[in-house]
Amino acid sequence: MYKILIADDHPLFREAIHNVIADGFPGSEIMETADLDSALELTQSHDDLDLILLDLNMPGMHGLGGLMNLRNEAPTIPVVIVSAEQDKQIVLQAITYGAVGFITKSSPRAQMTDAIAQILDGNVYLPPDIIRSQKSNSSRQHHDNHSIAPELLQALTRKQLLVLERMTKGESNKQIAYSLDIAETTVKAHVSAILRKLGVHNRVQAILSAGDIDFASYLRR
Repeated sequence: MYKILIADDHPLFREAIHNVIADGFPGSEIMETADLDSALELTQSHDDLDLILLDLNMPGMHGLGGLMNLRNEAPTIPVVIVSAEQDKQIVLQAITYGAVGFITKSSPRAQMTDAIAQILDGNVYLPPDIIRSQKSNSSRQHHDNHSIAPELLQALTRKQLLVLERMTKGESNKQIAYSLDIAETTVKAHVSAILRKLGVHNRVQAILSAGDIDFASYLRR
């Protein structure tokens, strides 16, 4: 069904995520490696990979530098970070640097399966519990440098504000559609309008800019 590479230096976790994929996506071809160099080699010989599940801290990674290296060498293969890291800013930076998702190793099995399914469907997956958490001091400083001007927020319709609020909580378009009882195509249209009105290029920039907004005050107007 899919061709997926697991790149992680911990044998027990590789086995665990292998089982998640095998059970959740039967018939998939699953490859494994334990360091960045061998992951890069595999991408050269298997450019038809559907997804790479990449550990942030395995040998050769040097944090997000390894992600950028992999994205440069294999720009057409989607990469999702799978890590024990819980810092919100690192999660958002990983997406900014080209990852299509971030799955925490503490996630329940069903949540991992759902996250991988969303990513394979072409969505970006962010861990909701981390996205909802308070920003660290460093990320608050980041927010101060990239905050949205009030007049831009006032240009959003009420429905667009509701969609943006749920985006900042890490919800996918499908989840937003269900929560707001609207069609997923309508959500996509709202997201496009939000990005245009806020002057940002992608969903992650919108989330970074809007993370600390008091949506209740705008929705009361």
